[in-house]
Amino acid sequence: MTRLIARLGLLGILLSLATSLPAVELEDVATSTRQWTGIAVAPDGRIFVNFPRWSETVPVSVGELLADGTVVPYPDGRRQRWQRGDDGREVFVCVQSVHIDSAGRLWILDPANPRFRGVITGAPKLLQVDLATDTVVRTYRFDATVALPDSYLNDLRVDVATGTVFITDSGRGALVVLDLDSGVARRVLAGHPATQAEDIEVVIDGVPFTSTVHADGIALDAAGGWLYWQALTGHTLYRLPTAHLRDPARDDAALAAAIETVAESGVADGLLWTPEGVLVSGLEEGAIKRVSPDGTVSVLVADERIVWPDSFAQGPDGVYFTTAQIHLGPEPPTPYRVLRLR
Repeated sequence: MTRLIARLGLLGILLSLATSLPAVELEDVATSTRQWTGIAVAPDGRIFVNFPRWSETVPVSVGELLADGTVVPYPDGRRQRWQRGDDGREVFVCVQSVHIDSAGRLWILDPANPRFRGVITGAPKLLQVDLATDTVVRTYRFDATVALPDSYLNDLRVDVATGTVFITDSGRGALVVLDLDSGVARRVLAGHPATQAEDIEVVIDGVPFTSTVHADGIALDAAGGWLYWQALTGHTLYRLPTAHLRDPARDDAALAAAIETVAESGVADGLLWTPEGVLVSGLEEGAIKRVSPDGTVSVLVADERIVWPDSFAQGPDGVYFTTAQIHLGPEPPTPYRVLRLR
């Protein structure tokens, strides 16, 4: 309780209680001694997580989280066995996120930038997995025009109706638009203020976070009409019509003219669109916040277990999210968690 008071203050606690208790229940799903970031939940309840290679000891990059809390390599063990010096084309180098689209397909995003020491040329990729057969059905590769030497492809959303994938680059600050039919990917809004970190101070649990992280969290509305994103080192949530992003004839100037500022949402990592508004991982507050359609920002739930809420996933029985505890270093005092909002 002491840490929660330090985060939110009395007003924040009262707001959290007033807005969350009648409608929201926070539940523990699993814990881990290894740092996970991404999470994906299938319509049948299967859960997948990933562990980015931010150290030299990452035995599993992508795994299925079983009911007993254990993680088994997914889709197989062979893909987990990258070692420095390997070209990384057919194995996981540094997986940052996993996502299940509205058609029930699993996507695995590998920016191939282990320990943020530079992209392994030829290794950045996006894998499409068929959950019925647990096999990779297609691999989309990103060349050096899309994944720059210091890029870090971070999170993704898939518009099934148009066959388009939208990806954030948190290393250089840009959006990537991938056409699934042709396999052609484009960088857009590279260097634009909306994809860049803001000049702010970030303090989480009293610990300054001094890294610069550009466009990070991303969300797509159910109709596929709007793409939302935000820099982690920033306070501003933006959105843009997806029709503009899909049109290769629109240059960055035309795209920039259509960007809308949604809200000052605070420092955030993961995002998730819901009919009631965009869920935002409140890093400094240790909370999950909601940006309503009118731009109002409110605390949905705050809890001492919410330590650096990272990625969201919509499941059949609630909203799941990971806690990555990035600001606490490689040995945090509490385990990494998967939590569920009912």
